[in-house]
Amino acid sequence: MTEHGNPAEHVDVLIVGAGPTGLALGVDLARRGVDALVVERGAGLSPGSRGKGLQPRTMEVFDDLGVLDAILSAGGDYPVGTVWRNGERVAEQNMFDPAETNEDSPYGAPWMVPQWRTQEILRSRLDELGGRVSFGREVTGIAQDADGVTVAFASGAPVRARYAVAADGGRSVIRRALGIGMTGETVDPNPILVADTRITGLDRDNWHIFPPQGDEGFLAICPLAGTEDFQVVAQLLDDSAPDLSLDGVRKLVAARSHLAPEDVTEVRWASDFRPRAALADRFQEGRVFLAGDAAHVHSPAGGQGLNTSVQDAYNLGWKLGAVLRGEAPASLLDTYEEERRPNAAEMLGLSTKVHRGEARRGEATRQLGIGYRESSLTEEARAASDGLRAGDRAPNRTIAGVRLLDAFRGPHWTLLALGTVAPAVGDSNSNSNSNVVRVVEGPPTEPYGTGLFLVRPDGYVGWAGGTESGLAKYTERFNLGRPTGS
Repeated sequence: MTEHGNPAEHVDVLIVGAGPTGLALGVDLARRGVDALVVERGAGLSPGSRGKGLQPRTMEVFDDLGVLDAILSAGGDYPVGTVWRNGERVAEQNMFDPAETNEDSPYGAPWMVPQWRTQEILRSRLDELGGRVSFGREVTGIAQDADGVTVAFASGAPVRARYAVAADGGRSVIRRALGIGMTGETVDPNPILVADTRITGLDRDNWHIFPPQGDEGFLAICPLAGTEDFQVVAQLLDDSAPDLSLDGVRKLVAARSHLAPEDVTEVRWASDFRPRAALADRFQEGRVFLAGDAAHVHSPAGGQGLNTSVQDAYNLGWKLGAVLRGEAPASLLDTYEEERRPNAAEMLGLSTKVHRGEARRGEATRQLGIGYRESSLTEEARAASDGLRAGDRAPNRTIAGVRLLDAFRGPHWTLLALGTVAPAVGDSNSNSNSNVVRVVEGPPTEPYGTGLFLVRPDGYVGWAGGTESGLAKYTERFNLGRPTGS
């Protein structure tokens, strides 16, 4: 196919949208040697702090993708909230339930990084891996057939891909072009203003909260870790469009706090939205997949939107890689929707409850408990187990001197042999060098106990058994190569 006389560019995977979802998926595919192209309609990465909280499970993913050190350097812990009334501090409150850092996950509490900075870090990692991002590519059409997907743009040549991923946000052009609906509800009928600002007269050690008074909604001013900015979030109680200008933000802040208008010295970015919760009716249409906000839209209150989106990318990346390398049948891709849509629905419900004050930002929001026990990819070969089961996230432990998060890092599978001898895994005649299994052997360790645990590339236990019976049949589904030692 050509357009305006330009021949189509051919890639394995086209990712539409260079937000955290698209960039994380691009990184995962690049490290697997997949020829993927990320396209973005804007002239550059989108500005704004937007989703600023990274949950512990996302930190584990970023550890695997090779961006953790940069993320840690760019951000910081969330500050304690301080409540103001009539210019006086009247109370303090923890914005999150206390969380302990332990061996299970060394990232116990959320980490604050403005979304624009997270995107920069992912983009830098993608460049490092040889991946590509093309800006100024506005999608105008999409067509697919049995062999691939063709996407047309407002300018430039079309792109022909074996698979495409819509990571183009809540107003996804791709989703609408495919005729996929979204089912949901308005979480809050009142508009919310969010702005990245420079403010004098407030300390950066607290998240400053100004409760509603009279006919005014709430105001919250949070220092953005790693920057000199404050994120202003304000609820508007009328239906008029908020004034996003410097004067508009100054008036709003002065009306709801003890600050003077001139204390707001700069507005670096501003936006408004109505909090809603919506879930795409399906996550796949042929060779096209929906991920991130294109598939589910959250209230920001629970800190789940960006994090659930990164989990989408992490789930889809290894599956696309395995299919494109011929290591698994195309039917493996059907498990993306099977696994991710129920989890997205659960996280949507949690976000809504947090927004409405019906749930705390606690253990569930950290996303360490997400799993796939009911997935068709999950096989539990033990008669009973009171602890960790197949489908669960594989928690960190140190086994025979090997830290499991270090062992899991990379695009491979990992076989844990605890209190038993590791069997040979995979086809001894396999020529695959990209789908090997790393083996870690050691004594029984809680919560694993004794047995064999085959951990998927995305850190979830795919198969668990007390003996090796059934393991070989499971590995045949993924054409796993010969193991490497611990």
